[in-house]
Amino acid sequence: MNPPRELQQALVELLGDARLVAERLPGTELSLWLIDADNMDRQFNPEETRRILEEPPYWCFCWASGLAMARWLAEHPEWVAGKRVLDFGAGSGIAAIAAVKAGAREVVACDLDPLALAASRANAELNGVELSYSDDFFKEADDYDLILVADVLYDRANLPLLDAFLGRGREALVADSRVRDFQHPLYRRLDILDACTWPDLAEPHEFRKVSLYHARRER
Repeated sequence: MNPPRELQQALVELLGDARLVAERLPGTELSLWLIDADNMDRQFNPEETRRILEEPPYWCFCWASGLAMARWLAEHPEWVAGKRVLDFGAGSGIAAIAAVKAGAREVVACDLDPLALAASRANAELNGVELSYSDDFFKEADDYDLILVADVLYDRANLPLLDAFLGRGREALVADSRVRDFQHPLYRRLDILDACTWPDLAEPHEFRKVSLYHARRER
């Protein structure tokens, strides 16, 4: 199976010898187009490092929080079954795809990055599901039952979005492994889940503990 041309070309421009492979995610029935783990087992030269830092190809990894949320939705499909769902900061589209598999009525993958949306399309096709797509969360109407959010709060500048999520959806489900002092009056922790980024980046053990938070809009 050949990788999507647009995504493969983008990865080559970033890391000349890198390639995408279709890989089954551990503990799931889902597959994604991911960077080949062999490409991570070498030293990057200064120019490659600069490009990675300036334009990180986050769409070709399945980050720990996304993987944890996908597994959790598979075990708890009642959270999305029959609902209209938006996956904020979709990246690879893992949470969006998992929501469709769990019975969501409609799922929108939302991301500012065109490559992330291209990855979400390719991965949706790989898993035999259909998604809708959006590149501007704030243009979306207030008619979502649930907003899914995974691996977004690593940038603390994104914390104010916790309120914005409840401005577009009746409920929000947030998976995060980075914020240690998570405090918001409307969000409560549902669970702590074990997961790692795939391919495995050998991240510190603390980042393999994913907290899942839930909030419901105040009436």
